[in-house]
Amino acid sequence: MASKRPTSTTPDHRGAGDELHQGVKRGERLTTATGTPLGDGQNSLKVGDRGPTLLEDFAFRDKMFHFDHERIPERVVHARGYSAHGTLECLDAIPDLTRAAPFQRKGKETEAFVRFSTVAGNLGSADLARDVRGFAVKMYTDEGNWDLVGNNIPVFFIQDATKFPDLVHAVKEEQDRGWPQAQSAHDTFWDFVSLMPESTHMLLWQMSDRTIPRSFRFMEGFGVHTYRFVNADGDDTFVKFHWKPRQGLQSVVWNEALKINGADPDFHRRDLFAAIESGDFPQWDLGVQVFDEAFADDFDFDVLDSTKLIPEEVLPVRVIARLTLDRVVDNMFAENEQVAFGTHNVIPGIDFTNDPLLQGRNFSYLDTQLKRLGSTNFTQLPVNAPRCPVRHFQRDGHMQTDPQLGRGTYEPNSLTGDDRGPRADVVHGYQSIAREEQGPTRRLRAESFADHYSQARQFFISQTDVEQQHVVSAFAFELAKVEDPRIRTRVLANLRNVHDDLAQSVADELAMPLPDAAEAVVATRTDLPASAALSIQLNGPDSFAGRKLGVLVTDGSDKALVQAVTAAFEGAGAVVEYVAPAIGPVKLKGGGTITPHHAIDGGPSVLFDAVALLPSADGAADLAGRASAQDFVSDAFAHCKLIGTGPAAAPLVAKAGVEPDAGFLDLATAGDADAFVGLCASLRFWDRDIRA
Repeated sequence: MASKRPTSTTPDHRGAGDELHQGVKRGERLTTATGTPLGDGQNSLKVGDRGPTLLEDFAFRDKMFHFDHERIPERVVHARGYSAHGTLECLDAIPDLTRAAPFQRKGKETEAFVRFSTVAGNLGSADLARDVRGFAVKMYTDEGNWDLVGNNIPVFFIQDATKFPDLVHAVKEEQDRGWPQAQSAHDTFWDFVSLMPESTHMLLWQMSDRTIPRSFRFMEGFGVHTYRFVNADGDDTFVKFHWKPRQGLQSVVWNEALKINGADPDFHRRDLFAAIESGDFPQWDLGVQVFDEAFADDFDFDVLDSTKLIPEEVLPVRVIARLTLDRVVDNMFAENEQVAFGTHNVIPGIDFTNDPLLQGRNFSYLDTQLKRLGSTNFTQLPVNAPRCPVRHFQRDGHMQTDPQLGRGTYEPNSLTGDDRGPRADVVHGYQSIAREEQGPTRRLRAESFADHYSQARQFFISQTDVEQQHVVSAFAFELAKVEDPRIRTRVLANLRNVHDDLAQSVADELAMPLPDAAEAVVATRTDLPASAALSIQLNGPDSFAGRKLGVLVTDGSDKALVQAVTAAFEGAGAVVEYVAPAIGPVKLKGGGTITPHHAIDGGPSVLFDAVALLPSADGAADLAGRASAQDFVSDAFAHCKLIGTGPAAAPLVAKAGVEPDAGFLDLATAGDADAFVGLCASLRFWDRDIRA
């Protein structure tokens, strides 16, 4: 990819923020833990301009070693997670592209374990924090464990792994006060990213609805990095991995997220558990973008830059497998907490590229697991143990459970039986691809990594009007929490390089003047077209299946109408839950009772994707006097949800201060239930208020 190699090594390409480190006094110099002063704190040591990270980089090792050991026993990042077991089924065999075991035969099934997580919060934080979601998949293949450790966003904040400790230190709670928890809305995070223009693309994603998903089941996953496929002949191609939910994409709105965290901080956990236990197994298509050196050379951006993506309109995603989650964990500690992932865990047919962020992750993960799990033998824990035969000469250590029989503890040896013990298989064993690396060892960023704004602009223009307003509101909310006005100004200056309308709208909401645009090493391109694949609303479901309807009932609710609505939604694959003034049985008009799932004080409308108000006349009058019932209606309205109203619901709607619009449907008779199901397939009535 010669066209991507830099022709300049000026400071502009050494890494953002270098201008802050000119002429530093001796006592203020950045050093290693042993006092060695550093000449570059932004870049790891690589071969050439775009080569691999070198093991000799003691500064990176020192920094990452300390960072990996900062927390015990909780994960430093991705502490709050939830997991499930499942199966990966091959839908399209691709032995021509890779010898990876899961993809050699159509119908081939591979056991899998998935852990979803938030990044910044601790184990006790709430599920609906505005945060990136981890999407880590462990596949127990016939040739070892393959971990695809990704996120629900295809790009990342930084380009070089040596900046990862800085990023996490910035977003975690501030050390002098211990808060805020599980939030990026504070000075240290925005100070850091305002000084790191490479973070801008990721910031657009973070401030979008992608970071407040409605459910783990309704979000995409991405491998983030560019990897390599390698076939049996040793031929390699580049590959990017995508997980696409068959349930469609869906997020909540910010006000809704705040209230969900108050009503049910375990909302995502409960949702995944309930779906699997009820037999509504979540599924994702595993897709790949496969390309060669020629495509990489011709592509507008560097495929080794983890702050960039390849639009699906440029390179379509090819579906090769389907992941189904069909079993919850039996023990949260033994499985969810002890599972250990690593980007370095690959199998024959999968190889790495020189992505500097990936190179650093490969180096870091083993260190992390040793500190968290206390022993190099963590791979013997059941959740981490391969399902294929394991034979090696690794010995002893804490928590060793392998009897390790025989005299020979080394190879080669002639004492371990007739077969002399395990030996490397030069034919079928893992072989790293042969590639040439050349060039001087330097700490720098390639010029091909220097465009920090063009794809951020492409992401913004790819959003619907509603989604764009959500991005604006998210920036305004977060920056309003920043105490230092200089930080807000720097962020706005960076946003001017993305899109002036975005920057102006955020400035208006902050009541701030719009500063001049920050200096950009590479001018923002305005010719990149919108990509529909980047929008949640353009990739939503085509039905209400897998969603939840909340039905408000009281004594005297019409039995036929309640049953008709329930049958229609359950017949469409949705879940129906009843909310009543109290948790006791509700007597229905027409005979019989139903037992509600929630009392109104503990069952707010934020827990549901749509609501039906089916009280009796007396029940509506009673609910109209309750603040919780008024909130039930007004929140559903404010969050742009579809609302079905029974014949007696009008007094409650009026008391809530709500004026019915086209997002309401009268449920006058049982025959109206099917029409309401059809209306709810759109999930929201966004025309109501795009500032929700």
